[in-house]
Amino acid sequence: MRIAPFLVLLLLTPRLLDAQAMTEYQKNFQLNIKPTTEQIKIDGILDEPVWAIAELAKDFHKKYPNDIGEAQRKTEVRLTYDDKNIYFGFKVYDSGYAITQSLKRDIGHDGGDGVAVMLDPLNQKTNGFFFVVSALNVQSEDQLANSFQGPSWSWDTKWSSATKDYGTYWIAEVAIPLKSLRFDPNQKQWGINFLRIDAKHNEYSAWTKVPTNFKSYDLGYTGILHFPTSLAKSKNNIIFQPYITGNGNEDKENGQTLQTSGTAGFDAKVALNSSLNLDLTVNPDFSQVEVDQQVTNLTRFSIFLPEKRTFFLENSDLFSDFGIPPIRPFYSRTIGLDKDGNKIPILFGARLSGNLDPQTRIGAMNMQTGRQGDYSPENFAALTIHRRVLKRSSIKAYFLNRENFISEAAAKKNPLDRYGRNAGLSFEYTNTKGTFSSWTHYNQSYKETLSKEDSYAETGFSANSKHWNYVALINNVGKNYYTDMGYVQRINNYDAVRDTTIRLGFKSLFTDLSYTTMPAKGKIGKLTIGINQDLVMNPDNSFNEGNTRLSAKSEYKNTSSIQLNATTTTLDLKFPISFTDATPIPAMRYNFSQMDIGYMSDFRKPFGYGIGATFGQFYNGTVKGFGAGFNLRKRPHLNFGIRSQFNHIELPKPYGSTDLILIQPKVEYNFNTQLFWTTFVQYNTQGNNFSVNSRLQYRYKPMSDFYLVYTDNYFTDPLFKNKNRALIFKFNYWFNL
Repeated sequence: MRIAPFLVLLLLTPRLLDAQAMTEYQKNFQLNIKPTTEQIKIDGILDEPVWAIAELAKDFHKKYPNDIGEAQRKTEVRLTYDDKNIYFGFKVYDSGYAITQSLKRDIGHDGGDGVAVMLDPLNQKTNGFFFVVSALNVQSEDQLANSFQGPSWSWDTKWSSATKDYGTYWIAEVAIPLKSLRFDPNQKQWGINFLRIDAKHNEYSAWTKVPTNFKSYDLGYTGILHFPTSLAKSKNNIIFQPYITGNGNEDKENGQTLQTSGTAGFDAKVALNSSLNLDLTVNPDFSQVEVDQQVTNLTRFSIFLPEKRTFFLENSDLFSDFGIPPIRPFYSRTIGLDKDGNKIPILFGARLSGNLDPQTRIGAMNMQTGRQGDYSPENFAALTIHRRVLKRSSIKAYFLNRENFISEAAAKKNPLDRYGRNAGLSFEYTNTKGTFSSWTHYNQSYKETLSKEDSYAETGFSANSKHWNYVALINNVGKNYYTDMGYVQRINNYDAVRDTTIRLGFKSLFTDLSYTTMPAKGKIGKLTIGINQDLVMNPDNSFNEGNTRLSAKSEYKNTSSIQLNATTTTLDLKFPISFTDATPIPAMRYNFSQMDIGYMSDFRKPFGYGIGATFGQFYNGTVKGFGAGFNLRKRPHLNFGIRSQFNHIELPKPYGSTDLILIQPKVEYNFNTQLFWTTFVQYNTQGNNFSVNSRLQYRYKPMSDFYLVYTDNYFTDPLFKNKNRALIFKFNYWFNL
């Protein structure tokens, strides 16, 4: 295989840094944690004697809207541990009502009063854990990775917390089980940081001094937590989560009458050691997962949607952090879907992920799907290894394989369907401060009968300071670069006249430059202006497309914001394309420009709103768009909002015109921190779909739930003609064995 020598080189790479080394930055932020033998009750009352002698973290530094000075209001943190948990006691100076967006779990850390703990048990600044608790004891947690994407709050684990209001301050008491974390028992120095969200003052503050040009949860700016002795290894760390479901559904679109069925399955999590985890799933069911939020697509290419299925989320960066959006060799949403996006049953799967040693992370996954009608069973396998070098850099490699168990006759007719394999190698460098990064990726695909133009290569760098940020990258994608388990946005080009898709390779150069200022005085909290350019070339280096975008965004200290963008496009359209029901616009060169402006109000208030408009040229015609939304909250129980978007495309005769309408009402009612009801309605004329998804969730015990879900889908043309509907219940239980 053409990439095999690079994989051997990766495995032979020596350790270049002691995992327990402390950076110069961390020497300024150190904490010592003492063990306790006391029984600590998680009740929001720090009355156990150990809290009085625990070391104190205080003097939080401002992080947002600027990093000038200390936080306006004090936050203090004490911590201790025993052989089962690590404990945190927050004393948060505050007064008045608590601002919170919802009582629903996993709402994240933005927009409400709360505190958070960031842990990097290996102190490598590449992977860690993020635990957030609001002033009303709403929990959110996620894994942190050194990637472009922030927390999705889709990873789940069991932990305990309690909050209590004392008038001039509130207490948050937190217990995180050690077996919920992945760590080396011999590692006595962990990376750690604490975050305070003071929504009343629109202020974020952290224990360490995190520059404003980095995320508050950036692992490069953690302090050091010293343990006096090695930690005990976790024993009997097995989680077993069985489920049962029942459903009734009818599919009028395909002539199927009401049918009822039920199924059962389980997920299991086995800790092979303190840093390596085995996940198993049998007959997984994702009926409780929130539906995708539909969007209006005015591009020529498909839309990238985030993964929401829990099995694929833990340590997901091991597999997904290759390439850069919108090119991903691995995209887990391809597993369990056919070529048209229809669901295919997953029979079983396994995933091994974690650390082999302090320098090496591995991931191995195997998923088997079943037969669905004429669609054959498939097997999906993935193997990846990340090797840490220098201080914040890494060498990464992967191998992917999709095997389709089709008949020999079908394989001879369509040889590309038999299998799809991919391998890749990347080097990613980041300096200690995180102000400069560079990367080089090489990716190779393997398909029967194809041996040329079947690779994807990319290199780039980014540099940032308090005020300036610059990104540049260049890539080359061959037309035969197939990603059966991935996503490449631009490679498939639709010909509306011949009703077929043509694969075209491309080269692209992207640059982005922005300047940010954060005035200490006045109403403006942050002002950013920028320019980016995206140049796309054909494989023969002839021009394909160029986009230049100027942007300006002003974020005010009251949380409102306004943004203005101006974009110019020059495009050599290769194939006719249609945005209306009329004649497709011809393949030729187009030059057009657009403007868009948007405003968001203060989201801390019970009533918030946003408006936006787009106008300008669109290929050989014009586009006018208007978007609006509002959100009404009766804290902390009711959250009601509507998002809407209207676009009118006007093209000259005979190319037609069209109106695209998207309306999305959503209502959430949180009875308490255990019982939630959410209904999401979407009316989308572009997708010819009107859908209703209503979900009741009862968390009767930590990580154990009962769901009742109703879905209903209609056409928008003809209006309200039913496609299908279903009523589903799901019951699961979390066992710690």
